[in-house]
Amino acid sequence: MIKTKAKKDETTVAKPVAKARSTAAIKVPAAQKAAEQTTPTPLIFTSDKGASGSMWMAAFLVIAIVGWMGSGFVLPSEDEEEPIVVRADVQPVAVAVTTSVAETVTQFYQAEGQAQPDRDTNVRAEISGDIAEVLVSKGQDIEAGAVIARFDATNNDAEANRAAQQLAQAQREFDNAEQLLARGVSTADRVSQARAALAAAQAQVTEVEQDAKALTITAPFAGRIETLNIDEGEFISAGSEVGRIVDITPLTVAIQVPQQSLTRLAIGQTATVRFITGEERTGTLTFVGTSAAAETRTFLAEVEVTNDDRAIPAGISAEVVIPTGDATAHFLSPSIVSLNTEGTLGVKTVDADNMVAFYPIQMVKAQIDGIWVTGLPKTVDVITVGQGYVNKGEIVAPSPAEPK
Repeated sequence: MIKTKAKKDETTVAKPVAKARSTAAIKVPAAQKAAEQTTPTPLIFTSDKGASGSMWMAAFLVIAIVGWMGSGFVLPSEDEEEPIVVRADVQPVAVAVTTSVAETVTQFYQAEGQAQPDRDTNVRAEISGDIAEVLVSKGQDIEAGAVIARFDATNNDAEANRAAQQLAQAQREFDNAEQLLARGVSTADRVSQARAALAAAQAQVTEVEQDAKALTITAPFAGRIETLNIDEGEFISAGSEVGRIVDITPLTVAIQVPQQSLTRLAIGQTATVRFITGEERTGTLTFVGTSAAAETRTFLAEVEVTNDDRAIPAGISAEVVIPTGDATAHFLSPSIVSLNTEGTLGVKTVDADNMVAFYPIQMVKAQIDGIWVTGLPKTVDVITVGQGYVNKGEIVAPSPAEPK
């Protein structure tokens, strides 16, 4: 047992010694390697013959391509010629024209109006009292001065008797006062008082006489009873409306005239009046206003139309046409009228050199099938088709328009 343990100890001691030796043996080669690494090693380059050939080949290809691309500029081909571009001349726009010759046309002023009665008034009672009788009916035609109704005269008769008695008494007192003054037993003041009482009595008689006349309600002018507001036995007060009388012989047609047309009208001009009922009458311009309405800036004008048969009622609409003179104008279709760049209304024409011209126009008369305009030469070729594609100063190719 003791021997075995001793052997183990020897073995244990021997192992560290061997390990130390091996370490020393290893450290020597490591030092050598470090020394070798610190010494610089020179670089040695060797040329590649294959790489040098590729570079020359690439340079040759570049030179060949550049030469080929530039050959067209440096040495142009003698056979090639530059293409010559020939532009076609712009052809004029084709238009259709119609020769128009100016004619004399009558100018008219046209307006819408309303028929009004010549006279229209409300009849009123002048006194208060009971209506004794009514002698007319609503819608009846009456003459001037015709009796419409009468008041009951009972009260008026009584007032007349009393006024007569007062007048007689005042007259006697006045006569007595003068006689006494002549005798010297009366004064001038008493005579003056008697004279004042006499004048008051005379005024009372006159008032009663006027009331007696007012007992009869009469028509102020000839016309038609449009309304009647009284019945027999009805009490009415002074100032109450009894009825309305309208005179439509003649009729008056009122129209409103704008400022720009006022100078075209004058009193005495003949007018044609077409009523909405289909009646057509000839009238005369009898009034032209001199003060414009503040709201519309128009002037009132009146046309008198005969209506002796009373066939045309008042209040209906009417169209008034008044000739205002003659003008030299062209008759054109509204479709050929156009606007220029400034917004002026006009017509495009073609002159002798086939050049487009623009003429501003003014309309003087309108019809269903066309308009009459001024502002054009007496004879002119008017563009009827294609005017929307040409402008003033352009050359066109005109051709006669097809007849309609």
